[in-house]
This record gives sequence, structure tokens and C-alpha cells, in this order.
Amino acid sequence: MFGPNGQGQNYNDPGFYNGNGYVVRERAMRSLLIRSYGEMCIALLITAVTAFLSAYTGLLYDFVDATGNVGWIIICIAQIVFAVVLSARLWKMKPATARILFYAYALLMGFTLGSIFFVFNIGTIFVALLFSAGFFFCLTMLAMATKKNLLKLGPVLWAGLVVFVIGEVILFFVHASAATMFISAVGLVLFGGLTLYDVQWIKKVLEPRCHTEGDYKRASIFAALNLYLDFVNIFLSLLQILGGRGGRR
Repeated sequence: MFGPNGQGQNYNDPGFYNGNGYVVRERAMRSLLIRSYGEMCIALLITAVTAFLSAYTGLLYDFVDATGNVGWIIICIAQIVFAVVLSARLWKMKPATARILFYAYALLMGFTLGSIFFVFNIGTIFVALLFSAGFFFCLTMLAMATKKNLLKLGPVLWAGLVVFVIGEVILFFVHASAATMFISAVGLVLFGGLTLYDVQWIKKVLEPRCHTEGDYKRASIFAALNLYLDFVNIFLSLLQILGGRGGRR
């Protein structure tokens, strides 16, 4: 039996199929989103706990003191390579392996994010986190409710992401508070747009590609990785904006 997309169907999970054997797309999509946000929240919790521990146990300080800027650059490059490899290879991995690697990436991210505790006070970090969660939730609801095709924004958003990364690299070497505020504001808009794009992409592109339970598990981790990166960058952009207004130590 074949579903509406002409793909062979797996009847192991009757909750996704009606009496005629066709995928109940709305139910399947909702299940994928719930899984994705669940994985994202676990990864964010791992990142938050690791960031706090790396800062307040002095582990991050000892690492930077021992390796200097070279060690910091290496670990940042390792993060980028980790994310790229995970994204590229995820569909060929077992779901359990993909999940472990995703959580490992969240732990590595948390180790580097421990640096925010050396720059911002705990109150500013908490407010930025609270605003980020509210903003992210509103964006998710908007992407779910709107009937406009936000996928058309993809080329513009990806071009903006390239420019944003270049700007971040330049600011790493040239410290300018006004430019940092501007880049942070751009980042907030950019990753807000990417959140809208990613939620619709999960609904309209990723979910229809899933035909087995294993597909849904892998897809949830892939989607969670994208949403996780959107949230972290929204948080960092808000933190820079709030910190630039007197929130620093």
C-alpha cells in the first residue's frame, strides 16, 4: 500500500494512519514537532548546566589560562566542524548514535558558553534567557499559524547568515561597542527569521520525507539541532543587547 506521496508505508504505528492506510499528516507533523522540541529542550538543559559548571568550577578559566586564544579558537572551530558533520551524516546514523552526538555537541557548546558568566551578571543572563524563551515561543506559534510560505525567505536568510558570520569574525578582532550592538540586533532579526523558516521547513519539507519510525527519530534530532542553534543565537543576541545597556558586571 502506498501513501499520498507514493512512498511505501510502515504500519507499525497505527496512530499515524487512517482506515485507508494514508498518513494522517497533521497528526504526524504534530508528533514530529513535539519530539523535536523535546530533544531541543534536553540539549538546552545540558548546555545550561555545563555552562554554569564550567564557569563556577573554574574549569573554563583554567582551560583558557593554559591554552590562551589558540585553545579558544580551536574549540570554536571544533564546534563548527561538529555541527556540520552531524548535519551531513545524521541521516546515515542510527537514531541513538545521532542523539548521543547531538547531546555531546550541546555539552561542548555549554563549555564555551560558560564564558558569559565572566562578562554578564546572573540577572542579565536570566532576563535574556526568559525573553529568548518568550520570543522563541511566539515565533513558533506564528510559523504554525501563518498560511504564508516562509520558505521563500530561505535564500535571503542564508545570505544574511553568511554576512552575519563574517561580521562576527571581524568583531572578534576589532572591538567596537556600537558595532557589536548593531550586529546583535541584526542577529536577533536574522535568527528570528530562521526560526520561522525552520518550523515551516519541518512541517512542509522534513515531515513528508519520513516514512518509518527510524525516519521520524532521525528527523526529530535533525530538526532539534536547527531549532537549538536558532534559540542559542537568539539568546546570545539578546544578551549582547541587554549587556550593552548596562547589564555587564
